[in-house]
Amino acid sequence: MPYNIAVCVKPVPDPKHYDRVTIDPVKKTITRAGIPTLINPPDKSAIEAALQLRERCGGSVVVISMAPPDGAEILREVLAMGADEAFLLSDRALGGADTLATSYTLLHGLKKIEAAKGFRFDIVLCGNETADGATAQVSSQLGEWLEYPHLWNVSALESKGTDGEGKETFLLRTKMENGYMEWTAQTPFVLGIARDMTKPRFTSVMGIMKAKNKPLTVWNRADLDTAEDTYLGLPGSPTQPGVIFSPDLKRSGELLTGTPEEIVGRITAILRASGVVTGG
Repeated sequence: MPYNIAVCVKPVPDPKHYDRVTIDPVKKTITRAGIPTLINPPDKSAIEAALQLRERCGGSVVVISMAPPDGAEILREVLAMGADEAFLLSDRALGGADTLATSYTLLHGLKKIEAAKGFRFDIVLCGNETADGATAQVSSQLGEWLEYPHLWNVSALESKGTDGEGKETFLLRTKMENGYMEWTAQTPFVLGIARDMTKPRFTSVMGIMKAKNKPLTVWNRADLDTAEDTYLGLPGSPTQPGVIFSPDLKRSGELLTGTPEEIVGRITAILRASGVVTGG
């Protein structure tokens, strides 16, 4: 049977430019301006899982992201991989969100898509965690908001066939510290996909050309008319960091001159004064 599948995607800073990432000491948020981004690696695994499921069963793959305006470039890349349609939730009012506010925003984006298209998403996939935050919380929070069964750290998604009513049953495997657990599930559900669950496909030239004509919709805060400001952005985030500062990594130095014996004596005196060396 065909499935309506949603995949939540996040642009993250390119690891090659982590040395340029800073934290705003006032807003206490990551400053990303001017830093190249890429698709969060576990999200690519989730995209590939969705595409494989669509190829086997039919249906559609819709990607959704909450990101700054330049997140549209990342979504075009996802469309080039094979997704059918993309939605970007972008507004300053949504910025600075913690995982709870992020999942709440994604919820209302998904609900608006469902209302516009007249269906309910059968499967919602997320990368298990993001490269920049690594909290691994959004998939479970989104499952709670949607009131869907949900699993985290999923390493396998396989079909076990259909029941007497023609509804497909899935075998799911979740990774644990010393092994794994197996589950059975029927749609709808939300899954946090482990990075190594699939090997994402290469983006072809044909895929890039097709992506230019695929729909990419941008919604701002006003478009999410069912969402409450109480749960949006930085003001709606219960996770608030304390004082943030950059540590002073400067070190004092002293140039030692003299004979080797004199230099050794000076070093020993310094170490004794600091408490590192004691005794005679």
